[in-house]
Order: sequence, then C-alpha cells, then structure tokens
Amino acid sequence: MPSADTSGESRAPLLTMTGLRIEGQADDAWHEIVHGIDVVLHRGEVLGLIGESGAGKSTIGLAAMGFARPGCRLTGGDIVFDGVELRSAPREHNRLLRGARIAYVAQSAAAAFNPAHRLIDQFTEAPVHHKVSSRSRAEADAKDLYRRLQLPEPETIGYRYPHQVSGGQLQRAMVAMAMACRPDLIVFDEPTTALDVTTQIEVLAAIKDVVRQFDTAAIYISHDLAVVAQMADRIMVLRHGNLVEEGTADRIVNHPQEDYTQRLLAVRSYQKPTGEAPEEEPLLRIEGVSARYRRSARVLESIDLSIGRQRTVAIVGESGSGKSTLARVVTGLLPPEEGSLTFDGETLAPALAQRSREKLRCLQMIHQMPDTALNPRHRARDVVGRPLSFYSGLTGRKREDRVRELLDMVELEPDDFIDRFPAELSGGQKQRVCIARALAAEPELIICDEVTSALDQLVAERVLELLQRLQDDLGVSYMFITHDFATVRAISDEIVVMFQGRIVEHGARNAVLTPPHHAYTELLLSSVPEMEIGWLDRTLTERGGHEAGSEKPSTGGAPPVQE
Repeated sequence: MPSADTSGESRAPLLTMTGLRIEGQADDAWHEIVHGIDVVLHRGEVLGLIGESGAGKSTIGLAAMGFARPGCRLTGGDIVFDGVELRSAPREHNRLLRGARIAYVAQSAAAAFNPAHRLIDQFTEAPVHHKVSSRSRAEADAKDLYRRLQLPEPETIGYRYPHQVSGGQLQRAMVAMAMACRPDLIVFDEPTTALDVTTQIEVLAAIKDVVRQFDTAAIYISHDLAVVAQMADRIMVLRHGNLVEEGTADRIVNHPQEDYTQRLLAVRSYQKPTGEAPEEEPLLRIEGVSARYRRSARVLESIDLSIGRQRTVAIVGESGSGKSTLARVVTGLLPPEEGSLTFDGETLAPALAQRSREKLRCLQMIHQMPDTALNPRHRARDVVGRPLSFYSGLTGRKREDRVRELLDMVELEPDDFIDRFPAELSGGQKQRVCIARALAAEPELIICDEVTSALDQLVAERVLELLQRLQDDLGVSYMFITHDFATVRAISDEIVVMFQGRIVEHGARNAVLTPPHHAYTELLLSSVPEMEIGWLDRTLTERGGHEAGSEKPSTGGAPPVQE
C-alpha cells in the first residue's frame, strides 16, 4: 500500500480538514469536544485514528463527510473534499456525496441496518439511487463482495434479514454495503470490533485489497493499535479531542514519543491469578444441551459445561460457533431442544417466562451491542434505576444514590452522565452503562457477551479489573463470551473453545493456552494480531497466500472435546 510520503506529495489531497472544531451538547449547554484538529488524506492512503473512548475519533470521522451526529455541531475550521468546502456547500451536495463518494462503516452494524429489509435490498439501494449501476448488476456485485468478505453462502445470504445472521456476519455485510458505490473515501469506524480473530484477518485483507485496487482513501478508526498497525500508513493518536501524536505507522508503533501513546502500547498487563477450582457443586450446570432456531439445523450439539461459584469461564470461537446461542439458552431466550440446566442446585426452567423473579435477578446478561441494548429515550438514571426498582424495590433518594454508586463503579462521573441519553454517549460509555445496569440486580452469574469489544484498551483493562474486584468482593461468577484472547488471558479461570456448535476443547486457562494446542485453538491463537508492522501480510503468506475470499484453513470438521 502506498504511503503518504511517496504517493501524496505529487497531487492534491483528497481530504483536508484544517482547524476542525466540534461542540457537543450536555446539560443543555455546548462544550467543545474536538479542539482544532488538522487532517490531510490522499487517495490510496489509510489514516488510522486511535485513542480511548471519548477521544473524538468517530466524531472526526463523521466530520470528514461534512456531518455531525445529533447533539454535536461543527463550529470551526475547513473541511475540503476533492476541492469543495463541505461546511459551506449546499446541503443537497453533501447529501448526494454521502454513500456515493464517501461511505461510512459504523461500529454497530445491528443499529445501522433496517431490520425490516433484507441485506441485499439495503446493499443495492445506494448504487441504484446514485445511478452507479442497475439493480441486477448491484446484486451480482453484492454476492461478489460477500464472497470476498468470507460470508457463508454468499449467493443467498443477502436474502436474509439482519436478525437472521450473527453479529460478525452483519458487520461484514455492512463493510460490503459501504463498498457498493466504489467510493473515493471510506470511513471505517471499528469495522472488526464484532469479528472473531480468524474472520478479522479476512476482512482486513479485503479492506486493504479494495484500497489498493480502487485507489480509495480510508480513515480507519479503532482502539486496537495492533489492528491499526496492519492497516494504516499514518496514525493520529487522539485524547479528549486533542492530537497527542502523529506519524507513520512504523514510527508510532516502534518509536512512540508521547507517554500516552506508550501507555496504549503497554496495556493489558492485568492477568487474573491462577487457582484450582473448588470441589463443590457448581453454580450452573449445563448437561447434554442441543438447540436450534425453528427449522434450522442444530446450532448447539450436546453441550456439557459447568461454571463454579466465583469462577470465570471464557467461551471462545469464531462467529457462528454457537457462543451467543449458548448464552440465549442459559438466559431462557431460546429453550433447548434437548438437555437440562441446573442453577444453584435447582432445575432451571427452559423458557424465560417460566422463571421466577428471583431466578431472573440471579442471572443477568451484558450484551455485545450497547446501541441496541439501550432504550434511546431513557437517560442513564432510568436505565440503571429500573432494575433497582424491579428487583430491590428502591425508590426516591435511595434509588438515586445507588444509581450514582453504580455509575461511579463503572468509571462514569455521576454528575456528568446520570442525565445523558444514549445518543450523548460514546460506544464505550454506552457499554459501561449496560454493565452498571447488570450490576444493579446484584446477580450471582453474569453472562458477558463481548462486553469489552466496544471499549478502548485502557478502559477495557480497567473494566476487567473492576469485574475481577466485583468477583472477589461479591462472589459473582461470569460466563465470558469473547473473541479477544487478551481478555481471555486476563480474566478467565477456564476456557471453552467452540466450533460449529460443539465444544472442541475445555480446560484450565493455562492448560489450554500452553502448547501443544488443539488444531482449531492453534488457528485462533495464531490469528490474534501482533504489534508488528507487516504482521497481516506475513501471516497470510505463511498460510499459503491465503487471501480474502478463499477457504479458511481446514480444522478437520468438529473434533472431539479435549479435556
């Protein structure tokens, strides 16, 4: 991929933002959240924006489209795209620009897709509307991109509705949709957040291919510096709306100058001490559980699993392996076809409606996508306060005080956040509100479904430390669903590896992570991005020229469990 140093100086920039200033509204007042940022981007160049939650990454990415989300406004600076200043351009000009010449891949695909329309209808809408291609040609292009992005059954998956595919598959479908008009600039806002590590490699490779093939510029927003290191020519490090450091990807990764950048490179130092599982009746026992969605093939097959008291069991595997489906079975959202669940020594009713309020209180869930888990019309005080009233009967001042304690516990300053709506929160802040809501019920078991995937690395580390403190203090247990092996290493006591609805490996953390690994576990571990420039290209080469759109390395089907 060409760098700005070799390809950009001989021609005018595609995008220039000079002295960009943006304000956000909170407590009926406007506060500046982006403070005079300068951005220069050339065709074929990828600019990485990194920083913790609230740094202004997504806000700046949207500003590249001449757009400010509700609750924000562009107040200063120039935004020049291909010679046209977008802040002063007619609204109709900017409207026609978006989706055709500038595309956006959002952090939460579930919130970005219309649930009432099939995937392929939403893909074809932009190219047909902008007269880029006919409907039939757009459909053929969709299937080609689905194939390149490793979506299953690319010829037919587009005819499904958003709720009929996994979170990772939906995110890939959104990347394809952004590419539909072959735009000049694509803003990727955490495009691989919801993806497992093996699929992430394919998507990253496909994005790089598109940038090369079509000379497309890209802004790549992420809190994962290892991923940005594989994608970006230049990196801007942001914090609190200010530029901390800027340079080539090689210099930022290998020779960071600022203390904050060095801290970003050194995160995930926390690791839970190892300990033997106590010899006692487990809190949750899952025996012989199989499940399916209506007339589909089985999604879970003969699952046997136990979670002890004050223990954390990490569930890992690719998108579609059955991790979230297992969570739905445990919570009663999907009654099992076969098998049984026992909680605290008592049989757990298979369906949610059959469970008592006390059982509902004891077993809580934190969802993967906070955008769809929060009511957009409820303030943080209402979101966190509702379970306090429902389970504990708290009202008035007692409820208010407890809401403030919980917000403080998840590192949200109560005075600043208690009256905010979800639209006024960053992705990481929304997830912390979801964590506070789950804690409000004082549960015995919390199912954590990718709870740190939307958080920057510094905040994620603090959240993991918080969850561990809660476990130590309250004795709570966790079923921790994740594709992030840094998280697995940090917080798990045991690891369960799932593939195509079966458990293929299960054991203590150190045993599973110590070679020799099961073949599928080895594939997952070798797919975790490293903080090394060129790691992605080297990994693809080592896998025999493995390119996006090709078959994944064979794991030999669904092998038996290894204890």
